Amino acid sequence: MHGLIPPHGGTLVDRVASPDKAKALTEEAGELKRIDLTAKQSCDLEMISIGAFSPLTGFMGKTDFEGVCKDMKLASGDHWPIPILLSVDKGDAPAVGDRVALHAPNGTLQAVMTIEEVFNHDKKLEIPNVFRTEDEAHPGVKQVMEEGDTCLGGSVETVTVCVDPEGPEAFLDHRKTPAQTREIFEQRGWKTVSAFQTRNPIHRAHEYLCKCATEITDGLLIHPLVGETKPGDIPANVRMDCYKKLIDEYFVDERTLLTVMPAAMRYAGPREAVLHSLIRKNYGVTHFIVGRDHAGVGDYYGTYDAQNIFDELDEENIGIEPLKFEHAAYSKKAQGMVSGKTFPKIEGDQIFLSGTKVREMLAKGERPPGEFTRPEVADLLIEWATSC
Repeated sequence: MHGLIPPHGGTLVDRVASPDKAKALTEEAGELKRIDLTAKQSCDLEMISIGAFSPLTGFMGKTDFEGVCKDMKLASGDHWPIPILLSVDKGDAPAVGDRVALHAPNGTLQAVMTIEEVFNHDKKLEIPNVFRTEDEAHPGVKQVMEEGDTCLGGSVETVTVCVDPEGPEAFLDHRKTPAQTREIFEQRGWKTVSAFQTRNPIHRAHEYLCKCATEITDGLLIHPLVGETKPGDIPANVRMDCYKKLIDEYFVDERTLLTVMPAAMRYAGPREAVLHSLIRKNYGVTHFIVGRDHAGVGDYYGTYDAQNIFDELDEENIGIEPLKFEHAAYSKKAQGMVSGKTFPKIEGDQIFLSGTKVREMLAKGERPPGEFTRPEVADLLIEWATSC
């Protein structure tokens, strides 16, 4: 491979205004109709702005929306699995040609947008196709059901990229754009890079997957999602402390990079696995770890549905190589991490702990076994759980 992997669609998008342009946009925004974004929409806007959602230059129009829902494709023919929409209440919708000021949930002016399309938010098309269920107990379905019925499509010009630079989850020292991670990869001489997506602390099974991937590529990007997640997920600032400690103690520094991804979770299982892979392609990653029930929630998706979906797609257009791993766990007999591919199944041999069980143990100040999580990580999690 010569040079880094091309971004999705061939061009890395950058919708962040120059300082002079941002000043002019800020002045203009004072005279424009104001739209207050949800946390998910604000995350999506940041991902569009920095090129993480390349080739998107703004929120989707009707043709892209319908193509994504039905065929997982944009009008350009490029694969894209999940709609990126700006939906509002019908009475708040501006007209085509209007410019509007987009404000983050904390009130910060985030961008100015030119309205190119106004169309109906067809939730009956989106929900069953994207989530494979219409059950409103599913957090992604519930989120879409609560969104507006009218969608605004159009390009954005971004004034403020990180809308909460003083907040605990800004992580400015680890907040790298796709252009910046690509520059780091080039500086380090990494032509092949594997990435690990996570919204949880990294336990022994996750660590095993990361190290297997590192063996076959030049470097590893640990790329936790720090945008909007559902209630009950461990806060991003706690997770970041866990990642840093684990990397310091158990990973090779010059082969590992930790940066954050400011995206919102959809919990869309297979389709979200594809989205996560395309995002990492834009960050310069060549190999993407897809484990058991990637981006899933509850029992809405089969154990390996998120891996199997890649077999239905055009490999050349996806571009990035999915690394499909079996469920891994600690084997008492093997005295190490194993999977169904590497070690025979013996009744009672492997140590499995559910997320619910781990949270119960932590809340009681009980340490999960070392076969499940590193002791340094357990210390941090116990401290968090017992202080809540």
